[in-house]
This record gives sequence, C-alpha cells and structure tokens, in this order.
Amino acid sequence: MTSRSRSPSVESNRELESLHQAKSHVSGRSSNPTPRNLAEDNGSEQGQIRFETLTFDTEVPTTTDLRTDTIKPPNLKHYGSPFKWSATRKNICLFLSCASTFIAAYSAGSYSIASAPLQAKFHVSNEAFQTGVTTWCVGFACSPMFLAPLSELNGRRPVFLFSGFMFFVALIGCAVANSFAGMLVARFFVGAGASTFATMVGGVISDVYHSEHRNTPMALYSASALAGTGFGPMLSGFVVPRTNWRWVFWHQVIALGTVMAGMVVLFKETRGSVLLSRKATKINKYLDAVQQQHQTTITTQDSNIAIPNRPIRYTVPADAAKKNIAHMIYLSLTTPFKLLFTEPVVFFFSLWAAFAWGVLYMTLNVLPLVFRTNHNFTTEQVGATFASLIVGVLLILAISIAQEKIAKRYHPKLLSAPEGRLYFACLEAALLPIGLFWFGWTSHSSIPWIVPCLGIGCAMMGIFSIYLAVFNYLADVYHRYASSALACQSFCRNMLAAVFPLFSEVMFRRLGFPGASSLLGGVAALLTIVPWVLVFKGEKIRSKSRIAREIMETHH
Repeated sequence: MTSRSRSPSVESNRELESLHQAKSHVSGRSSNPTPRNLAEDNGSEQGQIRFETLTFDTEVPTTTDLRTDTIKPPNLKHYGSPFKWSATRKNICLFLSCASTFIAAYSAGSYSIASAPLQAKFHVSNEAFQTGVTTWCVGFACSPMFLAPLSELNGRRPVFLFSGFMFFVALIGCAVANSFAGMLVARFFVGAGASTFATMVGGVISDVYHSEHRNTPMALYSASALAGTGFGPMLSGFVVPRTNWRWVFWHQVIALGTVMAGMVVLFKETRGSVLLSRKATKINKYLDAVQQQHQTTITTQDSNIAIPNRPIRYTVPADAAKKNIAHMIYLSLTTPFKLLFTEPVVFFFSLWAAFAWGVLYMTLNVLPLVFRTNHNFTTEQVGATFASLIVGVLLILAISIAQEKIAKRYHPKLLSAPEGRLYFACLEAALLPIGLFWFGWTSHSSIPWIVPCLGIGCAMMGIFSIYLAVFNYLADVYHRYASSALACQSFCRNMLAAVFPLFSEVMFRRLGFPGASSLLGGVAALLTIVPWVLVFKGEKIRSKSRIAREIMETHH
C-alpha cells in the first residue's frame, strides 16, 4: 500500500508515537545547536512562539528534555483526512446522507396527495392549498444561504443535527396544525430544515470522495432526492384513505427520528478544515502543557536544528474566517448572484436545472389532476402513479453508474475535461421533452393509464440527467467557487419549483392536457441546447471567464 493510501489511523498513530517518545525522553539534548544557529537567535526571539500551518500531511514535532510522564499525549486518531477513511466508514456516511436526502424530498411530495381532506379541513381552494408546496420550496431555497456558511466554519455534523431537529419539530407542527396559516408556517420550516439536511450532502460527498470517484456517490445522492419526491405521494396515497391526513406527517416524524438517531451515533465530521482546526487545538493544548512544565526544545522532522525556547504552535487558515462570520454570510448571500449574472455557464445551467425542477414539482399537482379527471382514479391509485417516477430514477441511476465505468475503461480521455461530464447528458437530457410530449398526448381516457405513466418515467430520467450533469460540471469548473455556483442553481431551482405549482392546474385546464404538456416540452427541448453548446464551445467560453480562467491557470 502506498503512502498515499494509508488510513488516517496509521498517520495518527505515528503522530502519537512521536509525541509519546518525546514525552518519555529523559536524556539531555541529543545534539547541541551549532554556534551559527545560536547566534541567529537574538534575545528578542527567546521564548517567542513559531506558528506553522497544519495540514493532514504535517509531521507533528517532537519534544525533548521532558523528565516526567504525567502529561498524556492527545488522541489524534479521529482527526485524519476523510479522503483516507475506510470504505466501510465512507459507505455509512453516504448511506446516512442519502437517507436524509430521501426523507427531505419525501416531505415535499407527501403533502399534495392529502389535498382532499386538507382542503375540506381548512376550507381552501386547490390553488390556495398548493401554497403549502410554495412555502416549503421558499424555505428550502433560502435556508442554505444562511446555514451553509456555518457548516464550513463549525462543521457539517452540528449543522446537520440542528437542521434535522428543526425539520423534526416542524413536521410535528404540520401533524398537529388546526389552521391553514399554521400549516403554511410549519411547511416553511419543514422546507428550511429539510433543505440543509439535504443540500449539504453534496458538500459531504466532496469532503469524502476525490473528483474521480465522485460520480457514483453523486448519482446515489441525486437518485435519493428524486426518488424521495416520488415515494412521498405514493406511500402517502395509501396512508390517507386508511387513517387520516395527520398520519401523512406522523409517519414522517417516525422515519426522520430513526434517521436522526443513526446520525447522532454514526455520522462523523467530514469537513477537512474543521477536523484540522480541532486537531491543531488538541496538539497546541498538549504543547502548552509541556511548555509550562519544562523548558523544551522543539524540532521538526524536516530540520534537526534546535531552536531553544521557541516552541511551535499550529494554525489552520480556515480559523481566520471564524472571526468575521457576518462577512462570510454576506459573501454566501451575494457571491452566488454575482456568479449568476456574470458567468454565462452558471446562468444557463441554473436556468436549465430550474426549469427541470419546476416540472418535477408540477407533477405533484398535475398527476392527480390528469388521472382523476381522465381515468377516475382514487387517492390510492393516484399515489400509485408516482411509482413511475421511482422506476425512471432507478433505471437512469443504473445507466449513469454503468456509463461512467465504461467511459473510464474504454475512453479515459473523455472525462479529462469538464465537458466530458456532458457527453451523456446531451443525449439523456432529451428524455425530458420526449417524456413531456409523450405524457401529454397519451393522457386521453381512451389510452391505457400505463402509457402516460411511462411518459412521466421517461421525463424523470431526463430530469435526473440534468440534475447530475449540473452538479458535476459546476463542481469541476468552479472548484473553490463551486459551493457558490451550486448554491445559485439550488436557489433558482427551488424558487421556480415554488412558482410552478401555483399556475399548473390553471394552465393544464385552459390549454388542455396535450397543449400544456407540449408547451413545457417545447421549452425543455430548447434548453437541451445548453449542454451541446458547452460540449463544442465550453473551453472557449471558460477561457473568457475571469474566474474560470484563473482556476484553470491554478490547476495546470
């Protein structure tokens, strides 16, 4: 095994051994510093602390002249690089992350299927009822703009747990709501909690997997987000007729509580800069204690020069940002929109993804409308039609994982440039307009219900391909600006998803089911040009972008 693939525990054990050897060393100085070095240390330098930047590859310094065994070295095994975690630990992290994403998406879709009892309970029209989806999407869009910076400073785990707790409490609020206003407020906070609980998973995957190994985890994450949207109305469609609408939310409370318990026990911090900061704190605290007990000479492995009374302390660059969190939140709120209006790639990708997401959330209203009107479906039967979304997601998930492996094996140069992420998307994204035309023109009552369901499944495969391509391409092109670029498209996606359900029923009734679907299919077909332009002109477009050009020069 190469040094590059050593586990974090091996590195941590080596660090502990060096500290322990230093602590138990009872002899005098192993060698005297040369007169030249002593001469260079003038009186003003005596006792000054020398600061060095800590990385995961930094060798912890050794100390000599310790004559006591009373100070215990710190346990550093929990502060290794997440990139070097074992496959089992990575899989546990990925499973919990995808489970949280699934439940977050589930909470969006499950609401609409309970429209009949909730409209009767609160005496509201269908258009007013759909604002429950809108408030959820607004909360989902806005929350990461404030909470995402905190995950960069304080770690993913505390923000995960805080968001999950808010999500949990808001779901209880939905279950016990006795007014429509109360339901809307609770739905906003469900979206706000679910948002960071789901969208931060992209950051977790980037923390744990290198880019060349990221496609499969990202595909699983994307599948969890889209499949959850289909499972919500499907399973809730069986809950509503058998109990009452409150159990649409109570069963989510139970599921979320189970996932949260697993996270508390098994989910470990993944943010590298946070782990380094905690590691530096542990080491510095130990070295402070050593210095207080003894006059110590500290040396580094890359230098045998002893510097009397100049102990080393470690710093992490990311800690400086903690001193100005207000500025960081300001950047989090403004940088995504600067990229949106100055970077053509971000603008058109955000538009592409936002439209696809709007169509996805429109199905929550359109499928019940079409199948109740043309096929006289019950609530259970309408819920079952959402299985087509799940089947479509599972099919495209298998295809995405397989095509990546085939490309790496037979055409490795295909993925050498960011545009390599788009070759498959150019073809697969066309499934969205195809599926929309298919659904609209086969929704007649004279055509078997399975045919329009297959059309929706086809459209879902296209949405998945767009979602995955946007995430991968923006992450590859914008590197350190990737979180801002992704936050921008996430905000645009969810704001458009908030708007689409408000006019979807009116549009489908006035234009007719085939006409409305054709309108959407035409727009989707037009936007399918976006990846083709980037495949052929992407490198030229990136060369004209100041940010993208700067990143390219840094990485080459």
